Amino acid sequence: MNQNEFTELVPGLPEDIALECLTRLHYSTHGVASRVCRRWCRILQSKAFYYHRKQTGFTHKTACLVQALPSPVESKPTGQPRYAISVFDLVSGIWDRVDPIPKYPDGLPMFCQIATTEGKLIVMGGWNPVSWDPIKDVFVYDFMTRRWNQCKDMPEARSFFAMGATGGRVFIAGGHDESKNALSSAWVFDISSNEWMELPRMSEERDECEGVIIGSDFCVVSGYDTETQGRFKSSAELYELSTGQWRRVEDAWRSSQCPRACVGVGKNGNLTCWAESDPNVKVGACGVDLGDRTLVTGSAYQGAPHGFFFVENNKKGQNSKLTKINVPDEFSGFVQSGCCVEI
Repeated sequence: MNQNEFTELVPGLPEDIALECLTRLHYSTHGVASRVCRRWCRILQSKAFYYHRKQTGFTHKTACLVQALPSPVESKPTGQPRYAISVFDLVSGIWDRVDPIPKYPDGLPMFCQIATTEGKLIVMGGWNPVSWDPIKDVFVYDFMTRRWNQCKDMPEARSFFAMGATGGRVFIAGGHDESKNALSSAWVFDISSNEWMELPRMSEERDECEGVIIGSDFCVVSGYDTETQGRFKSSAELYELSTGQWRRVEDAWRSSQCPRACVGVGKNGNLTCWAESDPNVKVGACGVDLGDRTLVTGSAYQGAPHGFFFVENNKKGQNSKLTKINVPDEFSGFVQSGCCVEI
């Protein structure tokens, strides 16, 4: 039978049962399954099917990490390390790497930002790995097709900004411009329409801030302004999607450390610093919430080996314990940032 002649989702099965069969396919098989017929392809690529899988508990949580690549054994490290997207499957324990972005085959842009929404991975901004010039590039990776798509550029170049994504939209705020001036401006990018829209400004500038999604709102944590470089604020600003307005939250960040990649969100919405959770991760800490557990990476001191740990989320707090996990040598490099992709 020609693929265009399929009228039933699965011949001989009721539609609802056939849909449940597709729902139970592992995401790694979606690329092959989408070639069965056009109807399967439309369903597997639809937003409605993603949310159906999520609602019925068949999505798959993975940690996506911006991670330093190992240096070739036969050569000594020279210059800045190269970075790639490493993927850790929580269920199988398997590590893998996403194919390089075609525009940057030799490594990700330095200090690029990543976020996720609706099972897709977004990579944005950073510095050109060769010239170190700030870039405005935006890329989206689809785990079903295993392909990168270049989207509409950021409206302006900015570095070390906050970023978060929810409901098919990506929010950015703060950071600094090409003249090193801290920014208070904010934008939102709609993946489906490939369009940017400017948001109201935050109440103050926030460079080297961190973005997290709390509930359905975008929270910009700490940062500093142009005149007080390196002195991190204790406040945060919450962009409420329901009102389209910013709300300032005092004493949200009770650490003097840079919040980049190390902000944890407790069940009550309180913010914690992973770098202060355990002496083994006090340098270069990064935390990725995977639901029941959080993957935490970091070092005990500058130059120490990078460690990888799990912490049970129901044990978060001052006395929480990190459990060390072993990782393959090729995935033991420094983790710059990360996010949990629900595929």
